[in-house]
Amino acid sequence: MMTRFISLNFSMNFLLYALSAVLIFHMLILAQIIPFEIVWGGRLKDVEEMRKFEIISIIANLCMLLIIGIRARKIPFQLSPKMLQIIIGAMGILFLLNTLGNLFSQNNFERYFFSPITLILALCCFRIAFEKTPDK
Repeated sequence: MMTRFISLNFSMNFLLYALSAVLIFHMLILAQIIPFEIVWGGRLKDVEEMRKFEIISIIANLCMLLIIGIRARKIPFQLSPKMLQIIIGAMGILFLLNTLGNLFSQNNFERYFFSPITLILALCCFRIAFEKTPDK
């Protein structure tokens, strides 16, 4: 049913572009160009705590970008299709949890801007994860 609304190609391209943008966004936060108060639910206490959380976020986003790049055949690396499905499905769950966290954020920007984005990211991940056979 989801395959009628979101194409596999759209899902992979959207994730590649969105994860790249998120990566840049978190690097700008780490560089203190964007205030860290608008992320992590507005709960970060200081710059040191922000650095720890942002480094974790950057590493996680790089890993997700790598996985989608492999699945989209933009990165020449072999992983079993089943392994990719499991990892991308887990990413979808992570984005759903992130959506819930964003909805309860103390920051309105995070709540109203990032909640829909993380929901779309989750749907794209599930679209890819539930694809019956990898495209050739």
